[in-house]
Amino acid sequence: MPARSTYHCDLAWLGGDHAVAEVTIEIDDDRIVAVTPGSAAPPEAIRLRGLTLPGLANAHSHAFHRALRGRTHGGVGSFWTWRDQMYGLAGRLDPDSYHRLARATFAEMAMAGVTCVGEFHYLHHQPDGTPYRDPNVVGQALVAAAADAGVRITLLDTCYLRGGIDQAPEPVQRRFSDVVVDRWVERADAMVGWRSPHVRIGAAVHSVRAVDPDSIAEVAGWASLRGVPLHAHVSEQPAENHACVEAYALTPTELLSERGALDAHFTAVHATHLTEHDVRLLQTHRSSVCMCPTTERDLADGIGPTAALADAEVPLALGTDSHAVIDLFEEARAIELDERLASLVRGTHTVDSLLAAATADGHRSLGWADAGRITVGHVADLVTVRLDSVRTAGTSPAHALATVVFAATAADVDHVIVGGRPVVRDGAHLYVDVAAELAAAITAVWREAT
Repeated sequence: MPARSTYHCDLAWLGGDHAVAEVTIEIDDDRIVAVTPGSAAPPEAIRLRGLTLPGLANAHSHAFHRALRGRTHGGVGSFWTWRDQMYGLAGRLDPDSYHRLARATFAEMAMAGVTCVGEFHYLHHQPDGTPYRDPNVVGQALVAAAADAGVRITLLDTCYLRGGIDQAPEPVQRRFSDVVVDRWVERADAMVGWRSPHVRIGAAVHSVRAVDPDSIAEVAGWASLRGVPLHAHVSEQPAENHACVEAYALTPTELLSERGALDAHFTAVHATHLTEHDVRLLQTHRSSVCMCPTTERDLADGIGPTAALADAEVPLALGTDSHAVIDLFEEARAIELDERLASLVRGTHTVDSLLAAATADGHRSLGWADAGRITVGHVADLVTVRLDSVRTAGTSPAHALATVVFAATAADVDHVIVGGRPVVRDGAHLYVDVAAELAAAITAVWREAT
C-alpha cells in the first residue's frame, strides 16, 4: 500500500460530545497529515462506513492469562484462589509457546479495535528461576508477537522480587523474580534500545507486596531518568492494603508516593480500594489510574472509586488484564454502569470521557502522547465501528457515540488501521487467522500440561 492514503468517514469522533459527519482523513506513512470535516469523499478515498474512532489503547494486559478464559470462572473463591490457577499456567510457558499465545491474543485485541497494548510483563525466567541465556528473550517474544499481530506495544517490564512483604518467592514465583533490583535494572537497561515507531519500553513495580520500598525507589528513579511510563498494581484487594499498613504504616499509594514513584508518568492499575488521601495524592502528582472492570468483577475484587477520581480529575485508562473478555467498549461502559450500582446515581461519567479513557488517556498512560486522537500530527490509528449491526442499528448521528459506548461490542469493529497500515478489514484480521491460532496456542499449552 502506498505511504500516502486517504479515508473518508461517514462519521468520526474528533473529540467532544458528538460525532462529525463526512470527515476526510489523509495519512502519510504512519501520521495523520490532514483532517477535513464536512467534506465530500475524494475519488481516491477509501470509504469507512459507520463511526470512526481513534485507535483504542489496552493499557493493562497479561497476555498469557488469555489461556485461562473459561477455565477459572466457576466455583467458590477469590482473587487468591484464582491466582493459584494462574500460577499453574505461568509455569508451563516457554518463549516459543508464549509467543504463539501472545500473537493470537494481540490479534484478538486488534479485531476488537485495540491499536496499542501495554503488556505488564513479569514472566521473565525459566520455571525454576534460572535466567535464560538471553535474560530478555521472553520480552523479545512479546514484542515480536505484537508486531506479528499488527499492533503497537509498550512493554512494561516488571520488577518482581519477593513473594510477599518480607517473604521469599514461592517456587512458582521464582521465574518472575530478579531476586535483587540491580538485576532488574541490568535487564531493563538492555531493552532501552528496542524503542521504534511501534515499540516503547516502560517499567512496572508489580506491587508493594512483591517489591520492597528501597527497590521501588530504584525502579521509580530508573523510569523518571528516562521519562518512560511507570505502572504498578495498587490496592487491588483489601488484604494488600492491610498488609502494607501493618508493615509500613502507609497505604500502597502513600508508600509509592514516599518512594518517588508518583508523577505524571505513573499509572496505578486497579486502584480499587483507595482512600480519600490516596486519591488526593494521585491528583497532586497528576498520575493516572487504569481500571480493568471485567477482571475486577470476575475476581470479585470490588468496584473502584471512579466518582472520586473523576471529581479529582485523575485521568482514567482501561485494560483487559486477565482477558476474561477482550472488549474495550465493555470496559468503558462498565466504569459508568458499575458506578451506578455503587452510588445509585446515573451519569457520573460522560460518553466522551469514557471514550477518552479508551483512547487518548490510555495511550498517554503508555507513553504515546501523540496517539489516541484523530488530529494532524498524531499516529494514524483508526477504528471503524458498524452502526448497522443488531446492537447498533437504528441509531442516529446525534446518538452514535452513546450507542457505541453503551451497546456496541468488539464484534462490531469493522476496520482497524494501525500507524497507517490496515490490520482489520470487514471484521477480519488481515494477517492472522485469529480463532484458529488462539485454539492451537491454548490447546497446546494445556496439552503440554498433562
